[in-house]
Amino acid sequence: MAASGIYVYGIVGSSHLLPAGASGVGEPPAVVRLLPAGDLAVVVSETYPGLRARRRDLLAHQELLLALAETGPVLPMRFGMVAPDEATVLADVVARRNEHAAVLERLGGRVEMNVKITPVQDGLAALVREDPVVRKIREETRRSPGYEANIRLGEAVAAGLRRRATVAAARLPVEFAEIADDMCPGPEVEGCVLNASFLVPRDGEALFRTVAERFAAAHPDRLELRVTGPLPCYSFVGRVPAPARV
Repeated sequence: MAASGIYVYGIVGSSHLLPAGASGVGEPPAVVRLLPAGDLAVVVSETYPGLRARRRDLLAHQELLLALAETGPVLPMRFGMVAPDEATVLADVVARRNEHAAVLERLGGRVEMNVKITPVQDGLAALVREDPVVRKIREETRRSPGYEANIRLGEAVAAGLRRRATVAAARLPVEFAEIADDMCPGPEVEGCVLNASFLVPRDGEALFRTVAERFAAAHPDRLELRVTGPLPCYSFVGRVPAPARV
């Protein structure tokens, strides 16, 4: 099948080497190469018609970026960045050389760690103890049970659990202040009271996880916390326009 463009993984310094055995998206996996652009280089491969966000290709994209980041800073592109040809890629990189170089300097030796917090689902007992409104509604429901009363109680409990988790989650950035270099709020995620990414020194990943676990353990009846990472530093590159449409 004929190639249909240049797939762009990210931007690195010109002296950055590709990981041994590096491969990209596609089946079979595409051969990855460096496209020199002055003191920068673009990590690219050929791409093909029908590229989709399959799990296999999403993982290939992310794993390549993480492998690259082990030996130097990488300005990552999100999955699916495709340009029509090399000239388009180079023109974009050269035109924004200073911006790209500044981002690479900032991201050197760092990874992205994502934290999502959801309300704990078995925190009713603590909620009833602390929230007089919920306690009152529950007592009213017990005296006069019924469909509408149950709905009202369910809504009050859900709102109360979310409120308690939100209050606790607001303290999390302070916990990470000495560990993370930056924090970036993420998009809203259904069910989450917090979705945020942190820019963390690569050698601080273990400490970051320890602090996150300690924080979750301190609020067992309020929240559940999930850490994902290390990730390519997508959230800290600013707005990086695509060189062409996917």
